[in-house]
Amino acid sequence: MMSMTCHNLDFGFTKTVFDLYACGCSSNASFCRSSVRNYAKSSSSSRKLVDRRRGIALCRVSSTKTPATLLSGKVAQGVPPLLDLKKASSGPISLKNLFELVADDLQTLNQNLQSIVGAENPVLMSAAEQIFGAGGKRMRPALVFLVSRATAELARLKELTTEHRRLAEIIEMIHTASLIHDDVLDDSNMRRGQETVHQMYGTRVAVLAGDFMFAQSSWYLANLENLEVIKLISQVIKDFASGEIKQASSLFDCDLKLEEYLLKSYYKTASLIAASTKGAAVFSGVDSTITQKMYEYGKNLGLAFQVVDDILDFTQSAEQLGKPAGSDLVNGNLTAPVIFALEKEPKLRDIIESEFSEPGSLNEAIELVKSCGGIERAQELAKEKADLAIQNLQCLPESAFRLALEDMVLYNLERID
Repeated sequence: MMSMTCHNLDFGFTKTVFDLYACGCSSNASFCRSSVRNYAKSSSSSRKLVDRRRGIALCRVSSTKTPATLLSGKVAQGVPPLLDLKKASSGPISLKNLFELVADDLQTLNQNLQSIVGAENPVLMSAAEQIFGAGGKRMRPALVFLVSRATAELARLKELTTEHRRLAEIIEMIHTASLIHDDVLDDSNMRRGQETVHQMYGTRVAVLAGDFMFAQSSWYLANLENLEVIKLISQVIKDFASGEIKQASSLFDCDLKLEEYLLKSYYKTASLIAASTKGAAVFSGVDSTITQKMYEYGKNLGLAFQVVDDILDFTQSAEQLGKPAGSDLVNGNLTAPVIFALEKEPKLRDIIESEFSEPGSLNEAIELVKSCGGIERAQELAKEKADLAIQNLQCLPESAFRLALEDMVLYNLERID
């Protein structure tokens, strides 16, 4: 595995937290937002983001202590707690508001995606349209644009480059291809509340559609002619396969460790997000210290998102999820809430190892996960990763774009608030 990936796989168990910028308004204060409010005057969309958080405390207390291991499932004492979400905004954070800063960039991306797939393949085009139009949030390309614009300020770029925009399109294509293949492997019939590609067109077309988009994205990636980014994104595609292999080899394995779960989550989710945010910084031309912190931001955000998704699999209905509730558990994919619950409830192990052979055993297992504190400990894990992601952003100048990147972290936690 290349060094750019290997040295990021400690998942923050013993990493010293990044020092935050001092604002001078208190001996213990670490981050002041008053200048962000001044910056926001230059943009109406910026004002909306800042005004929404008008009640926020100006400072966050910082510490340089080393965070404790995540194995305990408790928030590390050396990591400053995230801002209280209820105090941080007058209402729920919405992706629409977050993405308003890069709305024009996303509109251009949407227009380009289908033409990139290629009109000469009508069946594959139809399959791609199904998932491109299936309610996707476009979170990954939005992150590319937000990091691009936040780091462009450091490099004094007045506008995004062609490479920035092409990177966002490549990232969304790779993500879409991975979803199509995931649905085939998991035999999922629904995605985002709609029929999956393989359900509509058959497994053969779905596999070919995913393969085609992987190949097409690789071709566009090569044409970027940036070896660092080519290696970075190529590693992501390898990570997808590694993640699927790890998952397939650990189904119904009640001895699965938290570190193994996090590594699998990195491969399947966080790797692409980390590559997206780092690649954006690389194309802005900032130094390697900044690009590495953007990688860490994407990695920690991606892990937090995966943990939250795994929590929602137990707490939301099929209608809310857009897929059957408890689908990971019934398929033997043990996630953070289950790993934590298994530490306290031996009966849960018996049910899982029986592969839910008894009627009603799945519902019983779900209730055991909830009653044994598995959900709460997973929430603490998600918040720990979110804290690290917030700290990774402190190298960026105060701006509406950095504020939106921070709010992306808070938005994720609001899903389980």
